[in-house]
Amino acid sequence: MATSTSSKLSKDVKQHYMDLPQGDKVQAMYIWIDGSGEELRCKTRTLDSEPKTIEELPEWNFDGSSTYQSEGSNSDMFLIPAAMFRDPFRRDPNKLVLCEVLKYNRKPAETNLRNTCKQIMSMVDNNHPWFGMEQEYTLLGTDGHPFGWPSNGFPGPQGPYYCGVGADKAYGRDVVEAHYRACLYAGVDICGTNAEVMPAQWEFQVGPTEGINMGDHLWVARFILHRVCEDFGVVVSFDPKPITGNWNGAGCHTNFSTKEMREDGGLKIIEESIDMLAKRHQYHIRAYDPKGGLDNARRLTGRHETSSIDEFSAGVANRGASIRIPRAVGQDKKGYFEDRRPSANCDPYIVTEALVRTCLLKEEGEEPRDYKK
Repeated sequence: MATSTSSKLSKDVKQHYMDLPQGDKVQAMYIWIDGSGEELRCKTRTLDSEPKTIEELPEWNFDGSSTYQSEGSNSDMFLIPAAMFRDPFRRDPNKLVLCEVLKYNRKPAETNLRNTCKQIMSMVDNNHPWFGMEQEYTLLGTDGHPFGWPSNGFPGPQGPYYCGVGADKAYGRDVVEAHYRACLYAGVDICGTNAEVMPAQWEFQVGPTEGINMGDHLWVARFILHRVCEDFGVVVSFDPKPITGNWNGAGCHTNFSTKEMREDGGLKIIEESIDMLAKRHQYHIRAYDPKGGLDNARRLTGRHETSSIDEFSAGVANRGASIRIPRAVGQDKKGYFEDRRPSANCDPYIVTEALVRTCLLKEEGEEPRDYKK
């Protein structure tokens, strides 16, 4: 199994330096989404004291020409702190700082989808929209081969790996356990994890989380996973179909509810929302992966526990549908529904925004409405 050269450096030697006192100074790692809309970048600055609120963090800048976000002739981009977490790698009092990116003219960068999402969420505060996202991912060696798979072949067919236990079924659990604990330390709303159907594929869940916090927490959980994998010398892939053939893809199933849905009789509101979603299927498909549906086309085939990308469907306890109503929700007549269409590499800001636009703002048609006009 190919692992990174950096992972072979002595961790004991590094720890000697990490144990040195840092005085009153604080290291703040600024994190942002780059021009791909999928990858994360980061850099660190020193603060004179521990920040207690996001307002205490200074703006910063970076070279956007090196992150696919600007031309070299006008490359300065602004980092605007948006959410702050404890740093599980450097530990307290150090911080992880998730940032929005603004262009030279102070307008949001093309991949800064948080900006509009925050505006949309502020319009529905009284509805208290809750989200829970199920992030599937695949562990790979640095050569791109799935972690633990035979170097010149395939493991046994799918069946024993989902929630599996044992060295021949669970590939890479150390990464999963480290990530889980690091998220808890950071303050991420992680609520669970499990091995998935394909070997070397795992899932963690974040939520229930309200409004804009859903995107913030999922992006930081992804960043922490990348960093944990870096320490172990392996790679995490959020590709929705990393291995072709008779292997499950990777999604980011999104659970959604509003205050009305969670109250008695809420099933009626859920069903009305599903009717509205059915009329905007193509809008949601375009929003649910960074390439406007092209990535999901490899995954949403109607096989391997997916619906067809071309057709909208819904059902109780049906994992082959676009929208699944959990059986307990059908019995209790209230609760939430699960949108199974988002891909593993989706941007949670636009996924949650799209659900709010359709289900709460009751938008129609194939384009989002511009409320700034």
